[in-house]
Amino acid sequence: MPLGVNDINNKANSHTPNLREVTRSLLEEHEREAPRTTVLSCLLEVQEKLRYVPEEAITEVAKHTGHSINEVWGVASFYTNFRFAPPPEHIVEVCWGPTCHLLGAMDVLVAIQAKLGLDGEGDVADGAIGLKYNTCLGACSQGPVISVDERVTGGVSVETALAIIESTLGAR
Repeated sequence: MPLGVNDINNKANSHTPNLREVTRSLLEEHEREAPRTTVLSCLLEVQEKLRYVPEEAITEVAKHTGHSINEVWGVASFYTNFRFAPPPEHIVEVCWGPTCHLLGAMDVLVAIQAKLGLDGEGDVADGAIGLKYNTCLGACSQGPVISVDERVTGGVSVETALAIIESTLGAR
């Protein structure tokens, strides 16, 4: 019996998820919705539902598509947007594209890194928040731009960005 999205999210976020069962269910549902499945489409489906691609999913995608584990891993590791560990509770992205860079994104980025105790991209130790650099968040006319949990805010100053981070951390 296929699992619904809420069932999948609940199973994926439980302390002892059966990631193989969850992945199989996702792939079966994906194939019903899109009969032509590829390694990439399967990996994208897993990432969308689980927010990362666990090791078990690599094996299940290989079985489902008839490819080797190495071939699936080759596709998954080629694309930088795939995560292979559970994501943090919140994700902050700082645009450092040309326009945002010229409008002060580096000052915002440095301030956020200092606030989070990071030297670059990455997740804080407690899993509360992660920082990613983004080459374009699609709001160049509003630069500098940051995104917190896919909510884009433009025209940010160092002070505004830090206030947003504080608010996000305080909302946990």
